[in-house]
Amino acid sequence: MTMQDRLVTLIKIAALVMLFSCSEYSTVTIVDDSQYIHVLTRLVELRPAEGITYYKGKPFTGFTIEAYAPNQFAEKVRYIDGVKDGYSRKWFEDGQLSYEANYKQGKLNGKSNSYWKNGNKRTESNYVKGIAEGHQLQWYRSGNIFKKIHLVNGAEEGLQQSFRENGKLYNNYEAKNGRIFGLKRSKLCFQLDDEELN
Repeated sequence: MTMQDRLVTLIKIAALVMLFSCSEYSTVTIVDDSQYIHVLTRLVELRPAEGITYYKGKPFTGFTIEAYAPNQFAEKVRYIDGVKDGYSRKWFEDGQLSYEANYKQGKLNGKSNSYWKNGNKRTESNYVKGIAEGHQLQWYRSGNIFKKIHLVNGAEEGLQQSFRENGKLYNNYEAKNGRIFGLKRSKLCFQLDDEELN
């Protein structure tokens, strides 16, 4: 590459960076959401008293985006009439997905997943109208299971389990009507060998 080619490439990169950082719209168009406007997150305004996000004085419909560089998303969130509605995603700088969730009328709804930087799943949560519901799972960075819990209306109900990274169970209890039955972060003071105390 000649010196002139390098200079032309540097000018193009600088122009793209300036365009991206000064523009109200992203230069990125994704096929499945091309009908929506893409706006840098810093250009929208959340009015906490109303719980509504505005753009140019009107409730925002479209995607807010954050980026590490042009064409390299850091975060993308969909809004309809000023509230989160649809998917929300975040990425690590290398492009690996770090978080994904769905919203309905401003509340988490459906599955929400997060990932370790190595690509392994970190968490899997389920929501109904903003409240954690059903099975919730967590994993160690290695991919081994860490927690299996079950929630009803955001509260523990049913079997709850936690595991050490080597797979050994260390929490194993049943939650029922706000009470716990079983062992919670406990260690047995004795062991049974063929149902005989040791």
